[in-house]
Amino acid sequence: MNKEDQVILGFRNVLNKMVWLNKFKMEDSLKGHKPSEVHCIEYIGKHADSNVTILAESFYMTRSAISKITKKLIEKGLIESYQKPDNKKEIYFRLTEQGKVVDQIHEELHQEFRARDKVVFEQVTEEQYDSMLSFLEKYSRHLDAEIKKQDIDMKSE
Repeated sequence: MNKEDQVILGFRNVLNKMVWLNKFKMEDSLKGHKPSEVHCIEYIGKHADSNVTILAESFYMTRSAISKITKKLIEKGLIESYQKPDNKKEIYFRLTEQGKVVDQIHEELHQEFRARDKVVFEQVTEEQYDSMLSFLEKYSRHLDAEIKKQDIDMKSE
């Protein structure tokens, strides 16, 4: 296996292990909420004036899929929609008090997981961080360009 394959397989393995390790605690603490709902809550909590289009772009999902998620979140009382006085066309979302509680539980779990993994990150040098971040940035830009190409291809079909 060449190094490129090793890196891609390594990313996949690390991600799968993180998901597996975190899954049980997340599911137990956030009963009744799907991961997509919780991540939508997290995004709305961190970004003012979130709307369906912004959420769809951020999660690489269709606007229709995000509309279904936000509708469920509204029904559960976790988010509410609003309009700006100067823009009656656009609908935005914000967390309710109940949504803020779910967001706080989720954030506390992430802090717990970071504390668990801190022992590894304490051993990483600044140069190693810079190298990893540089690689991730390049790879992310490449994937963004590929996504754009697919969007263009899909729209022309």
